Amino acid sequence: MGAQASSLEGVHVVVVGGGFGGIAAAQQLKSRGLDFTLIDMRDAFHHNVASLRASVQPGFAVRTFIPYAETFGESFVQGRVERVDTENQRVVLRGGREIQYSHLILCTGTDGPFPGKFNKEASYQSAVQAYEGLVEQVQMADSVLVVGGGSTGVEMAAEIKTEYPHKKVVLIHSKAGLADVELQPSVRRQAKEVLLEKGVELVLGQKLSGLSELQFNMTRRNMEVSTDRGLTLTTDLLLCCTGCRVNSSAYASAFADSMADNGALKVNAHLQVAGFSNVYAVGDCADVNEPKMAYHAGLHAAVAVSNIDNSVRGKDLTDYHTGNVTMLLAMGRDDGVGQFNGWQLPRFLVTLGKSRDLLLWKSWREMNQTQP
Repeated sequence: MGAQASSLEGVHVVVVGGGFGGIAAAQQLKSRGLDFTLIDMRDAFHHNVASLRASVQPGFAVRTFIPYAETFGESFVQGRVERVDTENQRVVLRGGREIQYSHLILCTGTDGPFPGKFNKEASYQSAVQAYEGLVEQVQMADSVLVVGGGSTGVEMAAEIKTEYPHKKVVLIHSKAGLADVELQPSVRRQAKEVLLEKGVELVLGQKLSGLSELQFNMTRRNMEVSTDRGLTLTTDLLLCCTGCRVNSSAYASAFADSMADNGALKVNAHLQVAGFSNVYAVGDCADVNEPKMAYHAGLHAAVAVSNIDNSVRGKDLTDYHTGNVTMLLAMGRDDGVGQFNGWQLPRFLVTLGKSRDLLLWKSWREMNQTQP
């Protein structure tokens, strides 16, 4: 199935999911000369670190999708994995196509609401258009209510207020503290300070009522919504930045006994899925106690591919070790907060390191393509 002959007879690695972990694994398999197939439901990698800016800045979305085939050729297959047949070592795609594997790397990531996530069968063109359509909705709205004050919600509110400083932007969050709980308290406080400096209004310690019945991503003038504490808010546009969950649909039936309560796959120190020496979990779907980040997915991929190579060559396997939390929040293109190896960073460094380009250069370089 791969685009090149394998240096090791009988080895064919199937990588399920073409997110950050998936493309890192595929590139390392390619560089080692190992035969592989990368499977994803889209035909282009989504650099979703930049998805929020693609929601507010016209013409930006095209930079956030990078075609797989130009990088991986015939080693890429577009399709949705319906199930894994561990007995016969094959994955089964919607429509019935089967792909054999000697080793399997599961990189299915997390799923969640658009625009933070875009996990659907789609072409490059339709994916870009989905974001351009949301840009139009944001532009039409005089006021925007961002639901959820984790890291995604914080960045979303900052992006809107930076691009459209005269719009009213309100962020509602069920807890008193903003951003990821893995961040240092001082960094979380700083994120709040930046939002307030930009003019974002905060409603903390309250939840919206009837969330499932609300219409998101569609501008409608003067919508009224209520919180669980009786506060009424009026807005033109609702954006949901909550509810991310592990995307386990591709493997749930085959690995039910190896799954944690949240759907992630239990792994050992080598990132092998519990009970399977030839199956690895990488990125958000691996049950590893650390923040779910693109950076960590890349580290996982390096360990998984190294261990596949080592296992077939009879060498010792490598362990994965979590480190101190490194996390950067882009607060619009002109500001940012974060920490590196547990140390709080100055805002200007985060702005230079992440906020201006959202690390797009890194993904285009990894995919060996030129950014438009």
